Amino acid sequence: MKLTPGTRLKSAACDTEVVVVRVPSEGAITCGGAPMVPFAEAKPAGVSLDSAASGGTLMGKRYHDEQTGLEMLCTKPGKGSLAIDGRPLQLREAKQLPSSD
Repeated sequence: MKLTPGTRLKSAACDTEVVVVRVPSEGAITCGGAPMVPFAEAKPAGVSLDSAASGGTLMGKRYHDEQTGLEMLCTKPGKGSLAIDGRPLQLREAKQLPSSD
């Protein structure tokens, strides 16, 4: 599957939905231990959530991977954790604004 910024993906194992913000150099993107599928496609039957990848996602939060440059925005939360090539994606913290003292 060819990824571009704005590509919408959904988890095959839970309710998580994301939008790709920055495209990775390469890698297999998973959620809940199962490969993510394009938003327009039906979820494959029989896919269950892997308990080792069940940390959950938060709506409106960005997740990234330093090694590949992947960044995704969660548009619908779910029970699965996002990963690329087996590495969990990290929650991107908001940048601190300078104080106006």
